[in-house]
Amino acid sequence: MKALVAAAVLGASALAANAQDMVPIAAVAKKVLEDKGYTVELTEFSEWGIAYAALAKGDVQILASQTDYVAQDYWQRNKNRLEKISPVSHGLYQAIAVPSYVDLDSMEQLNDNADKFGGKIVGIEPGSGLMRDAADAVSEYGLKLQLVEGSTAGMTAALKSAVDRQDWIAVTLWEPTWMALKFDTKFLADPKGIFAPPQTYYWIAQKGFAEANPEAREVIASVYVPIEEVAQINAAVNDGQSMDEAIAGWISEHGDRLSRWETIKSY
Repeated sequence: MKALVAAAVLGASALAANAQDMVPIAAVAKKVLEDKGYTVELTEFSEWGIAYAALAKGDVQILASQTDYVAQDYWQRNKNRLEKISPVSHGLYQAIAVPSYVDLDSMEQLNDNADKFGGKIVGIEPGSGLMRDAADAVSEYGLKLQLVEGSTAGMTAALKSAVDRQDWIAVTLWEPTWMALKFDTKFLADPKGIFAPPQTYYWIAQKGFAEANPEAREVIASVYVPIEEVAQINAAVNDGQSMDEAIAGWISEHGDRLSRWETIKSY
């Protein structure tokens, strides 16, 4: 058995609303590494700062993370002790969204239709990066709608109820998420650029990891999961499958890709 590769993934967190939806990437990487003979332990962290500290200290060896915006401070603080391996997915985004049947396309159209939305935007946990950006958007666009703090579960229930009735609703949402597929939502255009542009997640390791673990580095660098497929895996989990079952379903559809990932030089 080859040396342990400890991988970190951010779990559900008020700092990054979409983080729990990135778990499939770590699960896919775990499968690929195990197929190459590695023992892999996944560790979930609740905050970026804790995850980066664990990586810098050596408690974990690999982290799937952004390096801009949400996680920029932590990357800048620790980057001399870390190294980027490769991109793992792209397109992570968070902003204000509406169901696709709502005949609006931009944040600038919200005020003229405030009554149709009940005068509110349904939010998630207070203190999250998404809610901070949404509050900035309400201010910068001079919105007459109230940003309502709550929870991810509460927002999800409100979105489902509205879609079931074909009512208008505006919510704070992120990509990837199973909700975008389940409820057929769309993001409103943000011409003022309040919300960060679509982000890339990278595999990040302790400095020297690639040199010390060339084969593991090559395996990890080969793993790239499009954001749409991450959302599909999460949708399967939301529909009642375990993460292992959802990953197995994904592998059955993309086995050729895994084979290419696993066909690398042996060291």
